[in-house]
Amino acid sequence: GAADALVGRVRHLVYIDAVVPFSGECWSSAQPAATQAARRAAIAQTGFIPPPDPSIFGLTGADHAWVARRQTPHPGGVYDAPLDFDAQRWAALPRTFVDCTTPALATIAPIRERVGAQPGWTVHEIATGHDAMVSEPDALVRILLSVV
Repeated sequence: GAADALVGRVRHLVYIDAVVPFSGECWSSAQPAATQAARRAAIAQTGFIPPPDPSIFGLTGADHAWVARRQTPHPGGVYDAPLDFDAQRWAALPRTFVDCTTPALATIAPIRERVGAQPGWTVHEIATGHDAMVSEPDALVRILLSVV
């Protein structure tokens, strides 16, 4: 969505263990029904999705504490908001998916399958959890520098 607002200025799309929607889909579209129900219930009650325990990202010790102190609830309005963009434009650009595999975040599983089934993707795996920028920053930087 952000890239669509920057037409002509984006040369390469990089998704770091992230949702990769089709045009017209929402953040929620590829998530399991139980996840959707829990998040929608939280949104209905508070307007937000509460931050998860950082242990779900494989974080422990000082990294767990650091992330826990900094997380904030996510505004719920975007969870079911469709994202419309020119899919052909972005499919023509190089696209990289950074797959954080240890532990693999369950809500990203359908996206891993989606990316693996589509042509034109370069996939890099990092044996770390969803917060690679915290748990494996050097490995993530090497990948990012390789795509510029």
